[in-house]
Amino acid sequence: MEWKLRNMALAMAVVLAVACTMEMGAVAAQSLCKMSQEGLDACKPCISTVKPTEQPSDACCAALKQADLPCLCSYKNSNLLPYLGIDPKRAMQLPAKCSMAAPQQC
Repeated sequence: MEWKLRNMALAMAVVLAVACTMEMGAVAAQSLCKMSQEGLDACKPCISTVKPTEQPSDACCAALKQADLPCLCSYKNSNLLPYLGIDPKRAMQLPAKCSMAAPQQC
C-alpha cells in the first residue's frame, strides 16, 4: 500500500509541476485529470521545494478528492519534479495528508 501512495503522490506532484508550467504561459488548460487550475494552484504550496507548508489546504484536498487519480498516476514516472521545484518526498505525503487511499490502478 505504501508504494501505491508513493506513486499516487508522485503523479500528483507531476500534475502540479505541469500546472506551474502552465501558469508560466507555456501551456493553457482548463483542467488536468479533473482538477481545475484552482485546485492545482491550491496544492502547490505543500509540495514546493521552497518554504513548503506542512499541511495541504482544504481546497487542495477537496480538489484531489475530485481528481481522476488513475489519470494522475499516469504521470508517476516523470523526472520533471525536482526540475520544476517539486519536492518528491513532500509530494508522496500529499494523499495521506488528505486522508486518501491510493487507487488500485496506481
